[in-house]
Amino acid sequence: MKIIVVSGGVLSGLGKGITSSSIGRVLKARGLKVTAMKIDPYLNFDAGTLNPFEHGEVFVLDDGCEADLDLGNYERFLDTNLTCDHVVTTGKVYGSVIDKERTGHFLGKTVQIIPHVTNEIKSMISNVAMKSGADVTIVELGGTVGDIESMPFLEAMRQMRSELGHENFLFVHTTLVPVLGTLQEQKTKPTQHSVKELRSVGIQPDVIVARSEKPLEEGAKRKIALFCDVPLQAVVSAPDAKSIYQVPIFLEEQGLTDYLLQRMALSAKPDGLTEWKKFLGKVMNPKHEVKILLVGKYMNQRDSYMSHYEALTHAGAELDARVKFLRIEAEDLEKPSEKSFLEEADGVLIPGGFGSRGTEGKIDAIRFARENKVPFLGVCLGFQLANIEFARNVLGMSDANSTEFDPHTAHPVVDLLPEQKTVTKKGATMRLGALQIMVEKGSMAEELYGTTEITERHRHRYEINPQYIDRIQEKGLKFTGKSPDGKRMEIAELDDHPFFVGSQFHPEFRSRPRKPSPFHFGLTRAALKFSKERKS
Repeated sequence: MKIIVVSGGVLSGLGKGITSSSIGRVLKARGLKVTAMKIDPYLNFDAGTLNPFEHGEVFVLDDGCEADLDLGNYERFLDTNLTCDHVVTTGKVYGSVIDKERTGHFLGKTVQIIPHVTNEIKSMISNVAMKSGADVTIVELGGTVGDIESMPFLEAMRQMRSELGHENFLFVHTTLVPVLGTLQEQKTKPTQHSVKELRSVGIQPDVIVARSEKPLEEGAKRKIALFCDVPLQAVVSAPDAKSIYQVPIFLEEQGLTDYLLQRMALSAKPDGLTEWKKFLGKVMNPKHEVKILLVGKYMNQRDSYMSHYEALTHAGAELDARVKFLRIEAEDLEKPSEKSFLEEADGVLIPGGFGSRGTEGKIDAIRFARENKVPFLGVCLGFQLANIEFARNVLGMSDANSTEFDPHTAHPVVDLLPEQKTVTKKGATMRLGALQIMVEKGSMAEELYGTTEITERHRHRYEINPQYIDRIQEKGLKFTGKSPDGKRMEIAELDDHPFFVGSQFHPEFRSRPRKPSPFHFGLTRAALKFSKERKS
């Protein structure tokens, strides 16, 4: 069992998730089997009830686990599917310890943070490492060193390092190297203090990843090595990147992979990042550009729709095109003065979400895309709203709505799933995870997926009301994907439109570099064609 722990110091948001993912990518490129897991010190059991303003998007795994968005980074960089076991929170840890106490597991002993909570943390990490069969398990420790809620996890890491031994446990610390004032000098003091904080709990970092606006200067690098007592080759510069997919290349070029292999006594093949570099070349130097508009209600928080941005980036790379993201708050589209914003877009994407705020603006965007033949993709709530818009403006049901927004609507085109009607708790109670979908032969969906049976991840409580399916289809919005029993509508496609597609599931969660989400690929391809036709 070999463990690499990635922690963060100075402040949050330094990119520990990308650092962890990139370390995993370079090790995997050397032929090693790598897995990754995230520790979040918050008391929530999982990310499912967190507002996107609080913590970015909720990323859903195949097994239905609602996880932190960093799990999405791990899956994309490592091209793997993770499970709920790869997510550890304070809520999970304490919940498990209390359950054991209630069943007499501790045989009457006083239950304490040490050893009972720390043992539980170590057990969760060991379980993932052993079950996955990985050569290396990367553990990202959320939060910032010095936070009160992180202390039990740091103590568990200290114990684990002692138990596993020097060759089997390595600590990577990510810190900030700011530039202050007119001198434009890179300051290492925040890094020194952060390492001092780490040492105060008994942990000496093996590698320091220095985040900075520009590449780390040699003088700053030597100062960090000297004052933080790490080898010079273990001080790694992580400057701001134009693309997150550059970061593995930065690490490889600075010799970090070789250092990690040597330090952990691992044998591996030479650099295998050739395919990754080809993908990066397509991302960085495309021949074309296409504008896709995202209409949401958390647009000031880019992380709220991270998987959509990455899926469109993956699609653009395959089409030799840069996707320029246009973003607008859905509520703003409810103002007549903002309607012209839609005219700039080559394609429109309405992502998932909850609550009534902004829904009328999203419906206006859908109507514009439908009537003006602008390529459109609606995901989850976007799929539901596309059906509502169609019912209102094509079927003449002016008050059509979802019972989520209007429980008394005369035309509940979207309604609560039957099994949800007795559910009272919010956490982990939706229709979640990877589920099978049957795709109609000859449909756009079949052309994009290349098969009539697919599996995609879900996260919803509401669905298309069966009472309206026939009427919707008669007017040209066809349901070309359904659940295996035929009862739940999963995909909708509009006749006589270049690309108007909706999915009840979330195709963005399974998108990967070189293997983009089929629907995001379809949207980008159609938008590229629309852009060229508009210019000619």
